[in-house]
Amino acid sequence: MTKRFSEPDENGYYGSFGGAYIPEMLHRNVEELRTRYLDIMHEPEFQQEFQLLLKDYVGRPTPLYFAKRLSERYGWDIYLKREDLCHTGAHKINNTIGQILLAIRLGKKRIIAETGAGQHGVATATVCALKGMECVVFMGEKDIQRQAPNVARMKMLGAKVVPVTSGSRTLKDATNEAIREWINDPVDTHYIIGSVVGPHPYPDMVARFQSVISAEIRVQLKEKTGKELPDAVIACVGGGSNAAGAFYHFLDEKNVKLIAVEAAGLGVNSGSSAATTQLGTVGILHGSKSLLMQTRDGQIVEPHSISAGLDYPGIGPLHAHLFETARGIFLSATDEESLAGALELSRTEGIIPALETAHAIAVLSTLREKKVLDEEDRTLVICLSGRGDKDMNTYMEHL
Repeated sequence: MTKRFSEPDENGYYGSFGGAYIPEMLHRNVEELRTRYLDIMHEPEFQQEFQLLLKDYVGRPTPLYFAKRLSERYGWDIYLKREDLCHTGAHKINNTIGQILLAIRLGKKRIIAETGAGQHGVATATVCALKGMECVVFMGEKDIQRQAPNVARMKMLGAKVVPVTSGSRTLKDATNEAIREWINDPVDTHYIIGSVVGPHPYPDMVARFQSVISAEIRVQLKEKTGKELPDAVIACVGGGSNAAGAFYHFLDEKNVKLIAVEAAGLGVNSGSSAATTQLGTVGILHGSKSLLMQTRDGQIVEPHSISAGLDYPGIGPLHAHLFETARGIFLSATDEESLAGALELSRTEGIIPALETAHAIAVLSTLREKKVLDEEDRTLVICLSGRGDKDMNTYMEHL
């Protein structure tokens, strides 16, 4: 058991979840990362370049916006952490900036990545263009069809987008193909994983790069309210990178409720869902031990969500630990509820959210009913992880 929720032990475990379950051919790559990532990340020159790019290229700090009309509707002070205003339109760029700088210092010449909603693919293609590196992005064929604007952006940026036609043709399958590609070229290639999943040190590394979100929230909230701790932080969760970033600097603040919202799809028990903590059991997926949706004999159950970024059958080991220890409160929202949440935010605050983020908005109407918050709870921060441009086709089809 770790002393701090935010830090895995020396073997990469958050409680009983994590580790590195990898093919022998990837041992060198993962071991190189494990032994060097913290030293590189703490180098003054690395931090100087990272922070400068976050400021002048990504556009940080992102605003912490008081959602006045939404607050009036629900009776809380609701603040939106505007990650949708980052360059490329989502929080994903925080991590890809960090990992491209790391890859360069490791002497890598080529970048591969997986993507579901396409935001991580765009963010990876963006930093590869910035640094002049070859970029290959694996994306499920189904996601390519429903996220066409992001596919176009990746190609415009010079990335090669490889359609994945196996399995459900979504994020899980794209990750499988990226790992296979990494095995084929373990020396010159760096795999930029987009979420807090995968073998150690990826969950910790990605969480650290994304922790800028919660670091800014604390400072900004104090400027606005006089206190730096909200009563609750809400974020959508698939693999869980935006939630890890939004939760990170509150993980050991026991008075701050951490509310993670998974995708219930057509309903948690419908057979078409991605609510991993409610449906999952302990298993190994994509290099780490965590909770995943699987049959009794260990076969992956295909997930379903209207949002490509939450359409994943597992959850990061940090989040599995938060669930197991009850440090995190895990809720879910259906496709229909998330569409309603997106419409509500759009017409209440003039902000069109990504379908992933819409799941976090959707639970506002159920927090009292489910007695998630106490009577004295007043201040809520929602991580608005991405903007809805990429989802307009889906919105128009359903609304």
